[in-house]
Amino acid sequence: MVEIIPAILESEFSEIEKKIRFVDGLVSWVQIDLADGELVANTTFSDPAPFKNLKTSLNLELHLMVKDPLRYVERFAASGFKRFYAHVEGEYVEEYIAKCYELGVEVGLAIDGPTDFGKIHPYLDNIDCVLVMAITAGESGRPFREDTVEKIQKIREIDFEIPIAVDGAMDPTNAAKVVTAGANRINSNSYIFGSPDVKIAIEKLKAL
Repeated sequence: MVEIIPAILESEFSEIEKKIRFVDGLVSWVQIDLADGELVANTTFSDPAPFKNLKTSLNLELHLMVKDPLRYVERFAASGFKRFYAHVEGEYVEEYIAKCYELGVEVGLAIDGPTDFGKIHPYLDNIDCVLVMAITAGESGRPFREDTVEKIQKIREIDFEIPIAVDGAMDPTNAAKVVTAGANRINSNSYIFGSPDVKIAIEKLKAL
């Protein structure tokens, strides 16, 4: 079964809160994207404090598009985040993995669209899940990278059971490609929140 996880990339907490309300009750998880302007070009809202008082039934995961994930993991875990993806292109990858285990949260690694599979291969035995970017990380609305399919297949060949999420350009057409390749989580921003009816958009992705 394919799990649909709406992805939210915003610079204001009010916008994050509004989008969470749109999807609350329609899915189980929501992803908050955090960018520091160093690993990727843009920046987003990065204060964990408001999430402590967020009224939602959704589980929260954090996509850390940051150079140093250790600056954020502990504080966001304290604010209720249960799953983390730091980028394999960032720093302190092994320390980040150890910190997540120490905190008792799900530990994931993300791999950017242009990055070769070999970069994440050594870590697959030590993490709970993988996030494959089907675009270049940092901005919504970029075109789908066809080489994403091969990257997913290589991960799946090594580990039959690890959850593989894919983020970026995840409309029904591209999502179908990555699900066929072995992905079982679809993280979607532009398609879901840019649709006239968020519920119908989610249902179309769930139908995969």
